[in-house]
Amino acid sequence: MELDVRHLRVLCAIADTGSVRKAAQQLGMTQPSLTTQLHRIERTVGGPLFTREQTGSQPTALGHSVLSRARPIITDLAALVTAARQESSGTAKRQLRIGSVGSRAVAAWLRRVHDRLPETDTTIHIDISAIALLRMVAAGQLDIAFVHESEGFPLPVPAGAEHRVVVAREPQFVALSVRHPAAAQPVVRLADLADDTWMVDPTADHEYAALRRVFSEAGLDPRVLQIRDNTTAAELVASGEAVRPCQPTSTPGPGTVVRPVHGDPLAVRLLLAWRPRALSGAALDALHTDLRAAYTDLARVNPAYLTWLLQHNRSLLNLLGPPLQLPAAQQPGG
Repeated sequence: MELDVRHLRVLCAIADTGSVRKAAQQLGMTQPSLTTQLHRIERTVGGPLFTREQTGSQPTALGHSVLSRARPIITDLAALVTAARQESSGTAKRQLRIGSVGSRAVAAWLRRVHDRLPETDTTIHIDISAIALLRMVAAGQLDIAFVHESEGFPLPVPAGAEHRVVVAREPQFVALSVRHPAAAQPVVRLADLADDTWMVDPTADHEYAALRRVFSEAGLDPRVLQIRDNTTAAELVASGEAVRPCQPTSTPGPGTVVRPVHGDPLAVRLLLAWRPRALSGAALDALHTDLRAAYTDLARVNPAYLTWLLQHNRSLLNLLGPPLQLPAAQQPGG
């Protein structure tokens, strides 16, 4: 038997209802018929997909794997049918598919895009991997994407995608516990953190390699952990067990502070990549403007980053509008 969408809907119904009986009712089938179909599906994929217990049906490890692939297929097919019906009836909305790495600027960017293009159906896809986002742009799965490029490790921009710079050099700050000895300083030195354990996300392109390059150039060799879970990482920082690089627009979590690093040894370049056939020059300019405005809005309300900009990058600061001065309490040394 070959699997088709009907079979995938069966698996999702069983997982969602937690019961073959309830899934059969939902699908308008008899329970024996659904059970027979489930057995055929399991034979096709080569193993049991659910455990049958008194409390209901729970996915096995194989079941979770199959379901994780089945759900996007069903969602995409439903979207395809909806779009086709809208197009045939003349009610189809223009679409804009945006991708981005994790950034606090994304929400504000989307608000601006919605205000500028209220009749456009805008979607967002977030991925920690800039390389994966660039591939999606080149493959026509995204129209535009906001990505970070670690300094010293250029991103491979595939054929079929173009890019322009949003911020030429964004310094990476460091998050550390409020109890850390260096937390009392407005700017920390890399040497002050040489005995600390550092953390990076292993799924972030080149983050580990970029950090190691910086340490090597400074003649340091601290321990570096690769942790994917942000909640765990934040708790480790707050407890003083580790420190980690962060975006300068980051706000400190409970029990932590965010500080710039002396000399800004770790930095990224912020890029906007797009598929030329998907966007006109005017649309691209508008999206680029909205993104830079969203980004600089974050800088405007972030004292640590605003202080850094006043001292190091007034060209970017000029995008914030009228000349800015920090309140006395936020002035360097204040």
